[in-house]
This record gives sequence, structure tokens and C-alpha cells, in this order.
Amino acid sequence: MTAAARRAAADGARGLLLAAVLLYALNLRAPITALAPVVDDVQADLGLSAAGVGLLTGVPVLCFALATPLVAVLLARQGTTRVVTASLVTVLVGTVLRSVDGFGTALVGTVLIGAAITAGNVAVPVVIGRDFPSAVPRATGLYTAALNAGSVLTTTLTEPLASLVGWRWALASWGGLAVLGLGVWRRAYGRRADPQVRAAGAAGDDDVGAATGTGADASTEAVGAGRAVPDALRRPVTWLLAVSFAGQAFGYYAVSAWLPTVLHDGTGMDPTASGGAAALFQLFGMVGGVAVPLALSRRVPMRVVSLAIALGWVTLPIGLVLAPGAWGVWCTLAGVAQGGNFAVIFTVVAQTAGSQRAARRMSAAVQSFGYACGAAGPSVLGAVHAASGGWQAPLLVVLGSILTMAVAAQLALRSVRRTA
Repeated sequence: MTAAARRAAADGARGLLLAAVLLYALNLRAPITALAPVVDDVQADLGLSAAGVGLLTGVPVLCFALATPLVAVLLARQGTTRVVTASLVTVLVGTVLRSVDGFGTALVGTVLIGAAITAGNVAVPVVIGRDFPSAVPRATGLYTAALNAGSVLTTTLTEPLASLVGWRWALASWGGLAVLGLGVWRRAYGRRADPQVRAAGAAGDDDVGAATGTGADASTEAVGAGRAVPDALRRPVTWLLAVSFAGQAFGYYAVSAWLPTVLHDGTGMDPTASGGAAALFQLFGMVGGVAVPLALSRRVPMRVVSLAIALGWVTLPIGLVLAPGAWGVWCTLAGVAQGGNFAVIFTVVAQTAGSQRAARRMSAAVQSFGYACGAAGPSVLGAVHAASGGWQAPLLVVLGSILTMAVAAQLALRSVRRTA
């Protein structure tokens, strides 16, 4: 085989790996956001109280927080290929169960969806650091864009589908994304995973990078060659990133839950229209996921990118208090920022972990703490709104979470520079 043919084959293999990761990412938010457009139909059909509906919408994020440490252990023992395969199968099963019977079955299905997506939250940063060592920011940005694409897809199309076939079939139909993702994932990774996992296991790690020397260790920008890396849970950068992600997750889930109501109350917008308007926040998250690696590829310092993201994020709570009529501008800027910040945080995780084991532990710590705070976001905002009778105080709470995110991110990046 000629050198050109070998390069073409290698490029094709990398393209298939990337396609597998991105199709998997489509399944990591879509099943959750699919419920929101038909939540009134679900509540009426199942005879649920507001608390019951809250369980169906809030349980997945709670799973992110509670199941993340267990998923990290499972990844260490079984490897990413097996865990991702099981995750996609579980997403499919959970999606079907959520639609076939009453509240009990729907709750079981929702828990399965949450647990399965938790596996992806932890696994994908590890896969990116291992299999795309020279393109971590770009792959992380595309992954972030795919997460938001899944949200936009189900937010936009679930209600029209439900008007044709009912909410049960509309929700169940999104299981097709899991089937597609599973087929491509098995094609990309099925033949190559087991022997590499076994080889890595002999060295005490399950991942390809640890066995071959081509993973995150080879690509880490902040860790010098041959330099010892402290345990991930003892490094200040891990907990600074955890605090930053907590601020991000709290703001994101609080805004996602309440933005349509805020727009309706603040501008008099029709409830249906306010839901569509709030979709801008999700849609422009795709732009942020792509914009961050482009900026980094042009040698814009990570700290500058992070600061620009914070400035974009804060326009939403400030803008909705001072000038709610310009909601489109604020939703667009904050949407770009929330997608971009996710990319920044997990690019730093992938680049600074120093090993596949450290990447798992670092990612698990960041996400477990962050999603625990994120799960509280909608409830806290609702309680503050009920106590204050308006939206100014809740929006100031969101502003506080974003400022916390920004300060912790700057401190984390400074910590990375000092240890580089």
C-alpha cells in the first residue's frame, strides 16, 4: 500500500471514529429535552401532579450527579467501548419504557435514560483525549455542538410528531437515534476495542492510550513529557473546574427550565411562541461549541476565550432584567456562551489530565459536583420566584452562578499555567 493510500485509510478511520462520537453525543441530551414540548400532554394523560412531572424532568440530571462516580469505576473495569455500547442500548430501552405505560414505568425508563447518559458524559471526554490527541479542542467543540443539536432536534420536532401520532409514539420515536448511534459505534470500535482493552488492562488501564502511548499522555499541552502528575483528586485545577462547571450547570438547567415562562411574563409573549424563542438558547449552543476550537486554533489564549464566554453568558440575566424586549440578543449571546463554556471546561480536562485514569477521575469529579448543583437549579429558581413574586431576584441568582463560573474558570486556567 502506498503512503497516500495509507494516509487516506487513516483519515477514513478517524472520520468514522469522529462520526461515532458525534452520533453518540446526539443521544446524550435529546431524550431529556424531548419531554418538555409535550409535558402538558404527559401530565394530563398520566394524571400527574406538578411534583410528578418534576420527577420526570429532573431525575436525569440527578442521575448525572449520583451515578458519575459509579460510571467512572465501570469505565475503569470494562473499557469505554463496552460501556458506550451498553449506554446506547439502555437509552433505547429507557426511551421505550417511558412511553408504554403509566407513571411507574415512565419513571423507571427515565432513570435508565439518566444513568445511560451519565455514562456518556464521563466516557466521551476520555475517548476524545485518547483517540483525537492532536485535535482535542476541535473534537470537544464538535461534541458540544452535537449535544446541542440533539436538544434542538427534539425540542423542535417532538410536538409536531405528537400532534400526528400522540406523545407516546413521539417520545419513543427518538429511540431511532440510539439505534443509529449504536450501529456506527459498533462499526467504528467493535473490531478494535477488545484486544486493546486487554493489553491496556495488563498495564493497569483499560484504554487504548495507556496501552499504546498515543492517548492523552502524548497530547497533553500542560503536562511536560515524563513529568509526574499528581492524583487528579488532589490537584487544585480539578476542583476549580468542578466549581466552574457547577456554575455553568446551575445556570444552564435553571434557564432551560424557566426561560419560556420568563419571556412570557416579561414580554407578554404567547406561551407557544415563548417556547420557540427559548430554543434560540439551545440552537446557538452549537455555534459556541464550534467557535471555541476555531478561536484556540488561531492562538487566542484560553483565558481570553473563557472571559469572552463569561461576558456573553451574563448578558442574559442582566439583559432580561434591564431590557427584556431585546430577548433575542440575550438568548443568542448566552446560547453561544453556554455551548462554548462546556467545550472549554472539558478541553482543559482532556489536555491536563495526564493519563486515561486521571481523565476518568477528573471528569467524574467535575461532573458529579457540577451536575449536583445543576439539578438544584430549576427548583431554586422556582422557589426564589415564588418568594419574590417576580423574575428579577431569580435572574440575579443566575447572574451569581455565572460569575462564580467565570472566577473559578480563570483561577483554574491560572493553576494550569503555573504547573505547565
